[in-house]
Amino acid sequence: MAYWLMKSEPDELSIEGLAHLGEARWDGVRNYQARNFMRAMSEGDTFFFYHSSCPQPGIAGIAKVIRAAYPDPTALDPQSPYHDAKATPDKNPWSAVDVAHVRTLPRVLELGWLKQQPALAELALVQKGSRLSVMPVTAEQWTAILAMV
Repeated sequence: MAYWLMKSEPDELSIEGLAHLGEARWDGVRNYQARNFMRAMSEGDTFFFYHSSCPQPGIAGIAKVIRAAYPDPTALDPQSPYHDAKATPDKNPWSAVDVAHVRTLPRVLELGWLKQQPALAELALVQKGSRLSVMPVTAEQWTAILAMV
């Protein structure tokens, strides 16, 4: 099993929204490196659910992958903000995964606070210039973050 961190804007999908839904499709990723990380995910992998582009960005919960990568249908939908005019049913470069809620944290672990934690110095999230919406987390980093909750 691998560990990940995935970012979502709360007005798009929040940890509370996922808790309410139970399951959801994680789609709309339009960065090739982030897409490749999604393609590396396996059913059962867990990830930190990160709220981004909001007043309190940070890790808000834990979720798991319940369906491995498949072609992202939003790329083919002209009404979707994630539509890709170059994508076709036979050649869709984008992927989605299905996810399920595991746990909402009692408090958001804010980005500024995470950056101050020595055990997380190598976490991609806290690295300067790191903007990926999907990134791997080592087992050591996963354990260290869980200990901070």
